[in-house]
Amino acid sequence: MNNILVVNAGSSSLKWQLFQQSDLTLLASGLMERMNTPEASFTFKFQGQKEQVAIANLSYEDGVLRLLKQLEDNGIIHSPADIIAVGHRVVAGATTFEKPTIIDRTNLDTLKQLDKYAPLHNPVQVDCIETLMHILPTNVPQVAVFDSQFYLDMPDETSFYGLPYEYSQDYQIRKYGEHGISHSYILQATADFLKEPVADLKLITLHLGGGSSITASQNGKPVDTSMGFTPLEGVPMGTRAGSLDAAIVPFLMNELDKSADDVITLLNAKSGILGVSGVSADMRDIQSTRATNPRAKLAYDMFITSAVKFIASYHVELGGANVITFTAGIGENDARLRADICAKLAVLGVQINPELNENGSGARQISTPDSAIKVLMIPTNEELAIANHVLTTI
Repeated sequence: MNNILVVNAGSSSLKWQLFQQSDLTLLASGLMERMNTPEASFTFKFQGQKEQVAIANLSYEDGVLRLLKQLEDNGIIHSPADIIAVGHRVVAGATTFEKPTIIDRTNLDTLKQLDKYAPLHNPVQVDCIETLMHILPTNVPQVAVFDSQFYLDMPDETSFYGLPYEYSQDYQIRKYGEHGISHSYILQATADFLKEPVADLKLITLHLGGGSSITASQNGKPVDTSMGFTPLEGVPMGTRAGSLDAAIVPFLMNELDKSADDVITLLNAKSGILGVSGVSADMRDIQSTRATNPRAKLAYDMFITSAVKFIASYHVELGGANVITFTAGIGENDARLRADICAKLAVLGVQINPELNENGSGARQISTPDSAIKVLMIPTNEELAIANHVLTTI
């Protein structure tokens, strides 16, 4: 049996799905969360069954090896030779990789040079590519599908920064965004759900998870996005600070006697929800403690306020959004957060139905019929989107 394995390694998680090549039937899937922490867990789903085990400090390499063993132990594959291609989500391709690409030893070195554009993500994703190169037969193509490719034709006025123009050109400095695979998938999924042409949507998509990004799309293309040159920009995230005054970097360098790299690591790995709350990078922990912990409440309120600012500005930029779609781990599962964001959007005429918001499963409209902007919740499926790209690439 010929199968396609899709690996989606994030800054603190690794999702994977195994598809049958012929029709992209889903055979098995899994999720590893809170990677490299004492609370790490490994979830394996097969034939309607779900197995979840705690594995303290589970690393990405150990996780990949474990998932391959689980596939063999459950008889889903007889050997690694049953996997004929692997698709990898890679955040940053800069302008070097403009489309899905088979990664060989030569362009693997080129890909490694792009770590600076996504320091939390690209190194992990490159490591996963190398791990599977070593484990699987050498003739199995490793296909990188880039989040950044969705945003490469974004308008100059929203993708450029106010730097000397030649710097932007010479050093590929522009907004690359993140979660482009997810936002692209949700753009089409929203159109399918509403039975409307993609070109008719003036859509704001909220991919909210450990990393969060918000994108505005019009005429079937992105026109702006919250993340920037790296995934650090935007709303405060699990461990990332989000948008801030660039002068804070040299200020902290002087005050803490740290290098620039040290401060960037601080902003990427020890800030955001974790840094403000002092509790956790996980929104589930914030929700469970914010009633009694002022710092957890502050982190939550900052996240909500920042998200609302982006939505409101994109509403104006689009000339009036007609749809808002929530997706990803927090966006799909945290009904209270969706309600709190939408409550602040009431000034724009947004109204949600509490029962539809809090109950049900799968894609659904959670706004009332008289809401000025339709509000949807649609589960993302980056892995299926990547598998489709793999089929057209190999």
